[in-house]
Amino acid sequence: MTERLGHFINGETRAPAGGTYFESTNPATLEVLYEAARGDAADVEAAVSSAKRAFKAPSWAGLTATQRGKLLRRLGDLIGQNAEELAHFESLDNGKLLREMRGQLATLPEYLYYYGGLADKVQGSQIPTNNLAVLNYTQREPLGVVGAITPWNSPLTLTTSKLAPALAAGNTIVIKPSEYTSRTILRFAELASEAGFPDGVVNVVTGLGAEAGSALVDHPDIAKISFTGSTATGSAIASKTAARFIGSTLELGGKSPNIVFDDANVENAAMGVIAGIYAAAGQTCIAGSRVFAQRGVYDELLERVADRARSIKIGDPLDAETELGPLAFGNQLEKVQYYVDLGVDEGATLFAGGKRPELELPGYFFSPTVLTDVNNDMRVVREEIFGPVAAIMPFDDEEEVVGLANDTEYGLAAGVWTRDLARAHRMSRRLEAGTVWINMYRAMSPMSPRQGFKNSGVGIEHGIESMHEYTRLKSVWINTDESPLGDPFVMRG
Repeated sequence: MTERLGHFINGETRAPAGGTYFESTNPATLEVLYEAARGDAADVEAAVSSAKRAFKAPSWAGLTATQRGKLLRRLGDLIGQNAEELAHFESLDNGKLLREMRGQLATLPEYLYYYGGLADKVQGSQIPTNNLAVLNYTQREPLGVVGAITPWNSPLTLTTSKLAPALAAGNTIVIKPSEYTSRTILRFAELASEAGFPDGVVNVVTGLGAEAGSALVDHPDIAKISFTGSTATGSAIASKTAARFIGSTLELGGKSPNIVFDDANVENAAMGVIAGIYAAAGQTCIAGSRVFAQRGVYDELLERVADRARSIKIGDPLDAETELGPLAFGNQLEKVQYYVDLGVDEGATLFAGGKRPELELPGYFFSPTVLTDVNNDMRVVREEIFGPVAAIMPFDDEEEVVGLANDTEYGLAAGVWTRDLARAHRMSRRLEAGTVWINMYRAMSPMSPRQGFKNSGVGIEHGIESMHEYTRLKSVWINTDESPLGDPFVMRG
């Protein structure tokens, strides 16, 4: 019998209010892994009510910031102790390489340690005024119940990026994971309870975006929404939260440029291009899908990337030898194939890949693909594909490539490969992207803030700056002068 997973609400597993479940399948084998609760507005109501009670309860509101930090560090320890189980679950759920998931799980506790350390570092300041008898100071307070809607491509990492600062600041949280990757987030919530977080501080409602996700966004007791996903969905969420005057942090799509200059170490640059677009089967918002190579190295870079793309070992993500696993679900496979065919129809040359590989496994696999003879006006270059498809284009000089790189509605990330230190600094300044990597690609740290420019989102994740996303600033004025007040119709200062 297929295993059934319930929601995690108020410290316990609960069956869905509507009594319905949905299947989650292994994208490599197409076998059913489990059934997860199909949440609706009633389930969201139960979770948000639980989180609201916990936010005000002495068991959570009465903790000092240092005590909250200790709970986060304890959760980090438990993540480390259960890393193999979590990595295995996540690889089965979304098809990412087991060895990559082991790497992510090895670093995930660092996020919780980092924010555990920041919990008691959030502080206000004293403000000088023109009246020595008046004390003015600021303090940062938690918002309340945070709603987190997380994607399927890196569920644990992207959920932790929201949960850790939210809890460090003193909020409670309701998480709606992607319907394709429910299991690890439910297990994560169980570990939070085991770590000692009071019941109701961490809640998970599984289900579909149009049902559970929308109900979470619309709930009147939600103080903030943190979302990672598509630009279209992010735009809809932003409209709803703005209408209710609550905040939203949105990490959205990308069509990131990866730029290789003539003076670059071409071998390293080729590896960086491969890492930027073929790691995780290209299913990352920071994928370096637009590759610009200066004409002096264009041919060499193209051959290096294409040769490696053709030799990438595709197969079972649990196999230690596999380098490329499947796409996460059937609709994603159809989307990638559509865009490759569209690119060819637009005039692109299929230099490598472009089709499903012949494998014994029946899953959603797609060959690493290289498109040439493309330009920045083609849809295949302008629109996010979210798959292992690189469009490689030549350029002549720095001025040209800056214009090409910035000619996009997105601004999440960019890569630059050069030995010229002055050029590296110029490019990092001129590129319209929240993250710029020089002679590297696809690196991140809980300590380094990341933000999307343009249609790639609003708000900050990671770093000290992200703590402000989950607090509100209060200004307190105290008059220490006990003499009679003056004219009531004059503003004080």
